Amino acid sequence: MRIWLCLLLMASLLAGCGTMSKKASPSPQNQTENTPRVQSTNQNGTSKITGLSKNEQINRQTHLEELVKHVEGVKGAHCVVLGNTAVVAIDVEGNLERARVGSIKYTVAEALRKDPQGANAIVTADLDLSHRISEIGQKIKEGHPISGFATELADIMGRIVPQLPKDTKPRANTNQPANPINKLEQKTTTPKNDKTKEMKIAPDGKS
Repeated sequence: MRIWLCLLLMASLLAGCGTMSKKASPSPQNQTENTPRVQSTNQNGTSKITGLSKNEQINRQTHLEELVKHVEGVKGAHCVVLGNTAVVAIDVEGNLERARVGSIKYTVAEALRKDPQGANAIVTADLDLSHRISEIGQKIKEGHPISGFATELADIMGRIVPQLPKDTKPRANTNQPANPINKLEQKTTTPKNDKTKEMKIAPDGKS
């Protein structure tokens, strides 16, 4: 939930920045002063949104996609990096049962959780979202600024039911034997034959 809120907040900030740039004076002086802000990049070439250079962002996207492709059951993977968060879409066989798809998503989330670059990744196996994320990732690789996709990414994340890597925990072993204390309680409550109750006292006082 924190990741969602952060990303939605970022989208709101981007929308605000776009509104401010539209209200800027068209005078040559203001255009010169505001040029670095419109470019949304720092002097060292890193994005003000992601904190990564173009090459770093592309390399990270490629790294996460290749990492996910090695998971059994995954036919393809697509990724969009937003700072310390990545939205990852996976392609699986269309005839798989929902339970199997969920298992693959869980495995992907665990793989991303163990990788430093994928710790904050969000995973989806939705076919339509996978196609949209693939298109956005390709456009980013072609040089389009990620700020231009803020609204669409916010819409995508609103549809995702995420498997968050940080929330994944080792599965409990359901094959463990029953609690020995419970067994002991069962034994102590089992009625036993009390021979003393079966003894009868003879009339002369002899048993």
